[in-house]
Amino acid sequence: QVHMVESGGGSAQAGGSLRLSCTVSPHTVSDYCMGWFRQTPGKEREGVAFMYRYGNTDYKDSVKGRFTISRDTDKNTLDLQMDSLRSEDTGMYYCATRLSLDCDRPSFWGQGTQVTVSS
Repeated sequence: QVHMVESGGGSAQAGGSLRLSCTVSPHTVSDYCMGWFRQTPGKEREGVAFMYRYGNTDYKDSVKGRFTISRDTDKNTLDLQMDSLRSEDTGMYYCATRLSLDCDRPSFWGQGTQVTVSS
């Protein structure tokens, strides 16, 4: 089992920034692939950014160059810095993992944090 709690969501203007954080316990955030997903009304949940055990990252095309995923091993958090926000970034953001080297079909999810971007 793993407990994941997101924080940092809120409202921003288009072009602005927000930073999300996911506190993970009891597992070490750097031991597995962990990722950020988002869901908007009427759409399927989609992967936004992933960080793998050895530090390599992967991003959804539409957020490349604007979002940065990172982890803080002292705080055991998975973070998502979101810059140059667009209205289409609005949604509920979740951190997730399946405690494996890949992030396919995560089985553990946080409760989510809402991000709203206004134009």
